[in-house]
Amino acid sequence: MEYKDYYKILGVDKNATQEEIKKKYRKLALKYHPDKNQNDKSAEEKFKVIAEAYEVIGNKEKRKKYDELGANWKQYEQAGAYAGKGGSDYAQWGQGAQQSGGYSQGNYEEMFGGSGGFSDFFEQFFGGQYQRTSRAEKTRRPFPGQDYESQFTVDLAEAYHGTTRILNLDGQKLKINIKPGVKNGQLLRVKGKGGKGTQGGKSGHLYLKVNIKHNNYFERKDNDLYCDVNIDIYKAILGGKANVKTLKGNVNITIPKLSQNGKVLRLKNMGMPDYNKNDVFGNLYVKIKIDIPKYLSEAELELIKKAADLHIKQDTNFTN
Repeated sequence: MEYKDYYKILGVDKNATQEEIKKKYRKLALKYHPDKNQNDKSAEEKFKVIAEAYEVIGNKEKRKKYDELGANWKQYEQAGAYAGKGGSDYAQWGQGAQQSGGYSQGNYEEMFGGSGGFSDFFEQFFGGQYQRTSRAEKTRRPFPGQDYESQFTVDLAEAYHGTTRILNLDGQKLKINIKPGVKNGQLLRVKGKGGKGTQGGKSGHLYLKVNIKHNNYFERKDNDLYCDVNIDIYKAILGGKANVKTLKGNVNITIPKLSQNGKVLRLKNMGMPDYNKNDVFGNLYVKIKIDIPKYLSEAELELIKKAADLHIKQDTNFTN
């Protein structure tokens, strides 16, 4: 009997968490699901192999048994070869796994038109409960619908204020409300809007990935925003007011006297709203960028020269 490497089949590490295994299974199941690959026998077989792997390592109890089996496979294989000759067969080991609960393989037979179940390897070690279940009972078991995945794009202002999107799902319009503070790459779940279940099974879910357009003015880091403000050299020296764009609207900020190029000013609570906490906002950090004039009159140059001479004398007096 061929040993089935369920970890390899799902493409996960042996130390993967149950959540990582679930996510990988969901991705592969969506790719090879018969509803998306009609009349494709290779995809159908791939889907059954994936489902078999997840039935085992997606279940903590069965996974524990499977890991024990994998570590001792040669011994079990040799023991099985001598079944009936004083040795123990595979089924004796598999009884513990079978007692952990039945698998609704009948659902898969229904899906594939009764074309057959899982591998002999699965049946030997994990299929005992299924073997004791009548076909009528199997076909009556509910089978959940598949999950759907899609994505949409919003700009930063929409992510700040919240927005809506209208999706066309199986000929029906579905309104999606996006809360303020949504992040790039965030996955939204709409319950029950996936594929329909069979035999009274629950519908799958709709998972929507949010993409946020690049913004040329703001840089976002978590809930904080960063931007630049350009001021002339006179304002940097003398101080004054500067107009800054925020997602709440334009505001005037105070530029302190003798501000250095690259100085950062913090505008509290002027960043992005927190997606999970009402009335909580990040900060806006404004970096000062000093513009050097491209042209100065002779009079201006003369005044600057005098100011420079005064500054040099002041530094000399201070040093002495």
